[in-house]
Amino acid sequence: MKNSNSNLFFSMTYEFLDIYMVKQVGRSPDTIESYRDALTIFRRYVLNELNISITKFTFAQCTRNCIFGFLEYLAAQGNKPGTRNQRLAALKSYLWFAADKDVTLQSIALELSRIPQLKNPVTEKFVLSEEALNAIFIQPASSRMGLRDRTIMILLYDSAVRLAEILNLRVNDICLNQDNPYIRVMGKGSKERVVAINIKTVKHVNQYLDVYRSRDNPDSNLLFYTVIKGRAGKMSEGNVERFIQQYADKARESCPDIPLRVYPHMLRRTRATNLYQNGIELALISRILGHAFLDTTRVYYAKPSLAMMREAMDSVEAPQTREEKPLWVGSEEEMAKLCGLR
Repeated sequence: MKNSNSNLFFSMTYEFLDIYMVKQVGRSPDTIESYRDALTIFRRYVLNELNISITKFTFAQCTRNCIFGFLEYLAAQGNKPGTRNQRLAALKSYLWFAADKDVTLQSIALELSRIPQLKNPVTEKFVLSEEALNAIFIQPASSRMGLRDRTIMILLYDSAVRLAEILNLRVNDICLNQDNPYIRVMGKGSKERVVAINIKTVKHVNQYLDVYRSRDNPDSNLLFYTVIKGRAGKMSEGNVERFIQQYADKARESCPDIPLRVYPHMLRRTRATNLYQNGIELALISRILGHAFLDTTRVYYAKPSLAMMREAMDSVEAPQTREEKPLWVGSEEEMAKLCGLR
């Protein structure tokens, strides 16, 4: 294929996603799938909205107006500014990859790199109260599946790890020693970290293991799994999101302050905020969460409680009125001489 602006736009996506991002820059599977989704949605936009086939859409046709139209299309689909910015970032990254392969594409990559990201206002993130947490955690029935669901929710909250990290856990990633229980998770950027868990959480996990591992003896080393066509495999994030929302809807009958939408990340945020409000150092919380930058923890999770704000306000005392002393002491004549005057 000739190196020119007439190159088909999607001619390098396979190399970008499955070779460059995997083997050359080592992006995480979640990042790769996020970029794959962005490029897939863009292809559908080109086909369904612009009526151009994947076999005919060229780099030259990917203009600023085309990208602006794509962003408007995403907005019409209900995508929030943060999601639209992520899609835009994926397209820019792909275009720079293509430009490195073909120097004639650099002008296109440069032009589109100047498209600004959308303003994404930071809103107050909801944190569940202790009453809300308890109301949700008691909802699962005293059944096999109820035991699994409750264990996942409790482990999500107690460890404050991401849902994907929980679902990727294997049996040998957990230590249930009563003296020092912990889980070992693989976070973003393939960074491994160890997170301590509570003794009460250990009891729930042990109950779960007794039912789901000792009795079932599944053909998978995953801690949490789902059986499809007789084989144990990884549980989907959508499945966990679904049952957490269902339990929250039921719990709202007895605890009205539970928000209309409850999702796994809300448990992580609630735990991190609770740790901060209980005096745990921000640097340690950031390490538990697996954040690369402390500012991420500070902006999104360091939410002071009303008691903390009240204590801070009460600690500031009004300045005491003091009698000011003159800076210069002496007679008028002496002061004039010091100033070089007569």
